[in-house]
Amino acid sequence: MRRRYLPHVILCLWLLGIVTWTQAAGFLPGQRVLLDAHNCYPYEGMWVDRLDRALGTGLPIGIECDLIWDPTTQPGSPRIVVRHGGKAKGNEPTLRDYFFEKVRPIVEKALKDGNREDWPLLTLNLNDLRTGNPEFFDALWKLTGDYESWLCTAAKTENLTQVSPLEVKPVLILTSDGAHQTKVFYDSVPVGGKLRMFAAGKPGEKADNFRRWINYAWNKVEPEGQPKAGEWSPEDAARLKQLVVAAHQEGYWIRLWTLNGHGAMDIALRGWSPGYNFGSLEAVSIRWRAARDAGVDFVASDQYEDCAKTLRAK
Repeated sequence: MRRRYLPHVILCLWLLGIVTWTQAAGFLPGQRVLLDAHNCYPYEGMWVDRLDRALGTGLPIGIECDLIWDPTTQPGSPRIVVRHGGKAKGNEPTLRDYFFEKVRPIVEKALKDGNREDWPLLTLNLNDLRTGNPEFFDALWKLTGDYESWLCTAAKTENLTQVSPLEVKPVLILTSDGAHQTKVFYDSVPVGGKLRMFAAGKPGEKADNFRRWINYAWNKVEPEGQPKAGEWSPEDAARLKQLVVAAHQEGYWIRLWTLNGHGAMDIALRGWSPGYNFGSLEAVSIRWRAARDAGVDFVASDQYEDCAKTLRAK
């Protein structure tokens, strides 16, 4: 067969259903489903293996870290530390050491290899910034600047509604929305400069150049919440699908939190919240599969290994 006819033959076979093509997965809203490793950091020195556990499930992945401002160490040298609220005690890991330097080998290898197929490999979710101190936001912007060559960025446009494409790198940073975030992470960037942190949007509003993702608690799907949820129903599935479709139509990645199913002992032994617990692995697995099949971009769970396995099973 002459080579010039081959594309036409393949096209005909594809139309007849004899040949199927699978498009390579992308990173834009609706193109992949990832575990978002919920509260992926130690509590009071306990559960220090969370980041290792999350990374051990494979890449790409989302990593959630909550941050506070620590003014307690040395005068004039406050720190951005990873902590679940409250006041810093001086022994918390810094975001620089805990996340950025921890993943340095992964990122540097990815940049060297240049295989962009699964980029961003790491989505750092900073949706819980537990401080109102303006210094904190300035320091966080400066810190991320030290790693800008690792980060997905977008050119700031003259009009917020004009969404510029991401320059895709191994790490994507998502953050919450708020006056401080907007002022430091967006307003202070000159037109043509690089945005390197992307805020959460609001239902009913289109994504813009700065706000590119949306975050929902699971009670938007099952209003009674995880501990009181009954059998998974067609009505639940319809609410889930409606949320996902609306988010994607508005241009957002969508994150849903938090889907756990574990025993009572895990609350104390692993630090997993009872408020997110469906009560069994069987019950939560139904929801993980539903979220996967609906196209949820980031599925938050404390059960990193089981959730990641389920999401990747399709």
